[in-house]
Amino acid sequence: MLAALLELAPGGVEQVDGKGFVEYAVYGAPGELPALPDGDAEVAGVRVRVSATDVPADWSERWKRFHDPVLVGGRLWVRPPWTDPRRDTPDLVIDPGRAFGTGAHPTTRLCLELLLELEPRGSLADLGCGSGVLAIAAAKLGFRPVTAVDSEHAALEATRANARANGIGPDRIARLDLRERPPPPADTVTANLTRPLLLRVAELMTEPPRALLASGLLEAEADDVAAAFAPLRERRRLREQGWSALLLER
Repeated sequence: MLAALLELAPGGVEQVDGKGFVEYAVYGAPGELPALPDGDAEVAGVRVRVSATDVPADWSERWKRFHDPVLVGGRLWVRPPWTDPRRDTPDLVIDPGRAFGTGAHPTTRLCLELLLELEPRGSLADLGCGSGVLAIAAAKLGFRPVTAVDSEHAALEATRANARANGIGPDRIARLDLRERPPPPADTVTANLTRPLLLRVAELMTEPPRALLASGLLEAEADDVAAAFAPLRERRRLREQGWSALLLER
């Protein structure tokens, strides 16, 4: 569903998870988006309800209201740059206007919670770094060296920009197609990806890490992904709003 919407609106999709529903908002100038009448429709084989409204003239500021700071694990304050830091908690500044991944979505938040539970020893590779949330958090926590990879140039640019905003970031940021090439070896690997891509990473991985954090999974997908990374064993599983994140270790 989300992949289909991104084809319709490559500029981005806003997702809101509610109780019993998921709402997607796509934006575009007149003529940019496909014409869908209000009411029931079908997108990628899924029945949806469509409504269209004009975006207010002050949309460039109004959208910021939807991005609130998040306290992760009681130890890390993840915030957009227009909000204030907390005096008692280290913070991570992420600009949500640059790319997907602000730390607010359950898949990212669960992965951050697992990351906070690990002792920051040795190297870390963040696969599909997006806006750099996990890679920058890992650098702040003390993992060294940190490598961030993604197949999208926009994601790499966002990671570099957010690293500058935080005064710290990955030691290496590189473009890598995880469907075609094995991930870089590291003591710890974070992978907030889709199930098909996680399974592909498991196929191509040549050096199993000491610990792997896998997220981006629906609850029903977690068992298959955990099994694919054998001989790594599942040590911990977190769940929220139908999503799961796994900690797999040697």
